[in-house]
Amino acid sequence: MSMPLQRGVSGGVRVSDSSDDLRDSQMKDKSEKEGHLTLRFPFAFLFTSNSNTQSTDPYNARTRHRLMLLFLKISLVLIVVLALAGSFWWTISISTTSRGHVYHNYRRLQEQLVSDLLDIGEISAGPTRWNELEYCSVDSENYVPCFNVSESLDRFCGPGGSRQECLVLPPVDYKVPLRWPTGKDVIWYHNVKITADEVLTSGSINKRMMMMDDDQISFRSASPMFDEVEDYSHQIAQMIGIKNDNFIEAGVRTILDIGCGYGSFGAHLLSKQLLTMCIANYEASGSQVQLTLERGLPAMIASFVSTQLPYPSLSFDMLHCSTCGVDWDQKDGLLLVEVDRVLKPGGYFVWTSPLTNARNKEDIKRWNFVHDFAESICWTLLSQQDKTVVWKKTIKTKCYSSRSVTHTINIEDIVMRKPGVGPSVCSKGHEVESPYYRPLQMCLGGTRSRRWIPIEGRTRWPSRSNMNKTELSLYGLHPEEVGEDAANWKANVRDYWSLLSPLIFSDHPKRPGDEDPSPPYNMLRNVLDMNAQYGGLNAALLEAKKSVWVMNVVPTAGPNHLPVILDRGFVGVLHDWCEAFPTYPRTYDLVHADNLLSLQTSQRKSSCSLLQILTEVDRLLRPEGWVIIRDTVQMVEAARALTTQLKWEARVIEVESRNLIVQQLYCVCWFDRESPLPKAAFGTVFEHFPGSLWLSELLPACLDNSSWISVQYAKPDQLDG
Repeated sequence: MSMPLQRGVSGGVRVSDSSDDLRDSQMKDKSEKEGHLTLRFPFAFLFTSNSNTQSTDPYNARTRHRLMLLFLKISLVLIVVLALAGSFWWTISISTTSRGHVYHNYRRLQEQLVSDLLDIGEISAGPTRWNELEYCSVDSENYVPCFNVSESLDRFCGPGGSRQECLVLPPVDYKVPLRWPTGKDVIWYHNVKITADEVLTSGSINKRMMMMDDDQISFRSASPMFDEVEDYSHQIAQMIGIKNDNFIEAGVRTILDIGCGYGSFGAHLLSKQLLTMCIANYEASGSQVQLTLERGLPAMIASFVSTQLPYPSLSFDMLHCSTCGVDWDQKDGLLLVEVDRVLKPGGYFVWTSPLTNARNKEDIKRWNFVHDFAESICWTLLSQQDKTVVWKKTIKTKCYSSRSVTHTINIEDIVMRKPGVGPSVCSKGHEVESPYYRPLQMCLGGTRSRRWIPIEGRTRWPSRSNMNKTELSLYGLHPEEVGEDAANWKANVRDYWSLLSPLIFSDHPKRPGDEDPSPPYNMLRNVLDMNAQYGGLNAALLEAKKSVWVMNVVPTAGPNHLPVILDRGFVGVLHDWCEAFPTYPRTYDLVHADNLLSLQTSQRKSSCSLLQILTEVDRLLRPEGWVIIRDTVQMVEAARALTTQLKWEARVIEVESRNLIVQQLYCVCWFDRESPLPKAAFGTVFEHFPGSLWLSELLPACLDNSSWISVQYAKPDQLDG
């Protein structure tokens, strides 16, 4: 009979000890594994299986549930915090690394707002603001304000001499000038106002170099008359003592030709790198200035009637007068004093006149007066041959002090000056270095100027155009300032040429069927720089080897840098742009205005409107000529709004260069003379250029790394379609 197993301590076999030990060992291993898991993942207990814990306390399950909710809340908070921190960091990075882009986008919005406001202002002003200007009468084809007001040769820009509020039409048979340099020797007869009798009766050497040929006037270099001018130039060089006709080595670069005829003397000297400015009185017909400008040579209207010339003292290396019609013995020598004022120390005065070889008593008396007066103002008579006399201005100011006492006696109400004496030196408070049509002064000017430097002591051309530190200090300028200005204009000239070349090619827009001109033909002959500053545009064009001359104009409203421009070997003039420029219509191929409109409108007492200035530009610009305006956004938009009234076709092209927005307004269009509406807007001009080439030529043509705005206009040809 078997006996039941007992768990007691007495009797029987113990089997529970080994199983308990095995269970304890397994629980220990499990605890160690869970401990290692907890160390690796602190929240692992939240995600363990409940299969082995079904017999545990329900309180533990609720605790795990609460901990899981807490964990989720903490995770959500951390995610929100990280998102906010990331957004904040991104905002800071945008504000620091992209501040320039944000600023320029703001500028664009601001400029667009200004443009919209200007357009709204134009619209609110009523339809009269948008009306096109009327054409002037046919009699005004050669109209010159300030000179057409009276029979007097003097300039008058008062209320009675104001310009007309209309557009000057070209003559009926007007033709675009021939390409340079051919146009220097051949011009179209109908482009200027001159009669056949005036051509035949011209008396001076310069005027006789003209021949009528059908509808052309020729100034042929190969004609027999050319040898006469060549011999005349050689004669002057010999009288001065210049070898091989090298005027440059003698310090001569700029020449003021008084009563220049039709510019043949200056045209000849141009081949010798001499720049000759022609001046003459206003003439209603047969104008010396108009024909000289039509040839593409420097010229302007000016006279010695009663006012000083609009040039600074000590401006030119030589003054030339060949049968110029000026009576130098009149007004007690006052006109010779003005010549002395604009002549540089050591400069030359060349005078060719029958009076120098007089035979009768009256002419001998007049010649003796001029001879004695020239000696009294310290001029040295270098030579006299035939009808030509050459004087040299003194280089020593001490000469004036020894002859500064003026003695006059009245004989029959005529003031006579004793030989050996002359006018006094201008007082310090009375002398103005750059007068603007002041009355003629009977005193010697420029003697106190820091620019009193003999022409032989100046840097030779072309190095003269790039002044050194010592030379710039005479004008209160620093090399860094001028150097930066020069670098900017070099880049601007490259951009201008690349922008205009695809359409213009030569000196005027290419027409369908025309062949492209070959070098050295230029697309421009002359440029009017309305705000020349230091002459940087002129210097950049020369450095780029563009055979174009620049009329550098210094506005009276701004700082006067005209002395430095003239001393660099350029030509220029002082002018108030609220007055008409002293020249004939259809004068310039390109008109350039850098910051001019802002300068003029900033004057509190400005007596002219923006429309009046642009109307004057239209008068000066030849048909198919071009305008480039660089100014602030407000001025650019204001000018653009006026192009419709001026019958100009304009286009704005906006490009981004070097993180700056640059606007360019560029166009070309033809007009009929009889119709104010455009004819063939862009079709015939742009058909030579595929769209891809057109954009590739325009878009890279950003003007500079500044905040200026560039606007370019093309004046329409009001004749041809």
